[in-house]
Amino acid sequence: MRRLCTGLGAALFVLSAQAADPYADHNGILPPGYRGPTFKLSYRYPANLPAPAMPWRSAIGGQPISIYNAPGYVAALKDAVARDMRDLLHDCGCWNAEQRGWYNDIWLGAEREAIHGLSVAIGSVDTSLFPRTRLAKPFTTYTVTYYNRIAAQTLGKIWNRSALAPNLDPAATQYAEGSITVKLAFTTADASVWPAMEGALAWQAMVSANATTGQPDQPSLQRLRLLQVDVVVKDTQSAPDTGWVFATFVYDRNAREGSYGIWDKMVPLGAQWGNDPLVNSTHNADAPLRESWINPYAPRYAFETLGWGGRLSGPNDHGRNDISFVAGQSRRLVQNAPNTACLSCHGSSQWNTSNPAMGMASFIMPLAPSASGAGAPYLNSPAPGSSEWMRWFQNRRGFVPMDQGSVGGDFDLALTFRVLPAWFAATSGQRHALQGLDKSGKKIAQ
Repeated sequence: MRRLCTGLGAALFVLSAQAADPYADHNGILPPGYRGPTFKLSYRYPANLPAPAMPWRSAIGGQPISIYNAPGYVAALKDAVARDMRDLLHDCGCWNAEQRGWYNDIWLGAEREAIHGLSVAIGSVDTSLFPRTRLAKPFTTYTVTYYNRIAAQTLGKIWNRSALAPNLDPAATQYAEGSITVKLAFTTADASVWPAMEGALAWQAMVSANATTGQPDQPSLQRLRLLQVDVVVKDTQSAPDTGWVFATFVYDRNAREGSYGIWDKMVPLGAQWGNDPLVNSTHNADAPLRESWINPYAPRYAFETLGWGGRLSGPNDHGRNDISFVAGQSRRLVQNAPNTACLSCHGSSQWNTSNPAMGMASFIMPLAPSASGAGAPYLNSPAPGSSEWMRWFQNRRGFVPMDQGSVGGDFDLALTFRVLPAWFAATSGQRHALQGLDKSGKKIAQ
């Protein structure tokens, strides 16, 4: 343990070494006598790299992405990272992230388990979310994120002056063309409680929160199954309205495994490159979407978590939540309401440099301006389809913040929802309001 003295007062705040060290690999908790591989933070960010080849652009002839050419775009994007993903997933003990050109966020050591660097994403996914695919018990999801060399340059611009004083100038937070982020998501549910996970790749991890076993107290070595992989690319040529294409892949037990192993069984659920702001899916439920493509051949369970109006949202993306909102003179409580999507969530990435204790002026999904708690434990929401609700479903470029007075985070939600709150807590001695919350806005059981 170490003591940090904050300039905000004379009080001394006790923080863990991992929380205070921006370059800590992980939380340091391992099984007794463990001699296996551990997670090594990759943080020596490169700079001044030339623009990379972008075969996903070529796959659609240099045209904007659409619901018609999205399958070819997504296939090319998947192929571009296939070799690295195969080696990471099947031989992670020998996979050196920095040598392979992949990097991680700093400041999250206290949140990462020690073997794979996984952190809790959603504390508890209820069985009611999957009524058609026989999920017998709730589950917890864990994720780890990697940035390619091009994307890592932005991390370097933000942190390389000093990890203690991030450079949040609007130009520094914007990613270069060809930046790729890959996020792996694992579930605590195995095939015995969810048949959809039959044959899924398993990683052993030192985790505590586990909604499937209901034993969140002490870290222990547990097997987690690969559920979802998100591959996100900065590509303003293909997606000029937002600058980004989000592709989601999900595990399909019926897919054929080839030379890339389990990567071949990760099939596209779909892609999203805009929020379809002209489509109010509450007022016109049948209106077609033009900025989300959903693969009709994806496994059945993945369709159960699509977001508002069928916008792209995977099983790890909290696209459906229990919400509370005022309708007329009464308050309505709706379970598993579709209330977000990949881009609408990440579009809230922003940071208020004048008020870092607040950080993000708007939550990552529609939240009513007045958090009265009247619908607790439901999420207090604007009325679906209302003008306040639609703030989350606008198309903005990454340098345009959702709220005035903030700096746009260029769709990097890890930066503004996880990393900057951890930095603020470690350097100020004050716990940030966003710490301890999962992506659904609920407190994570520790």
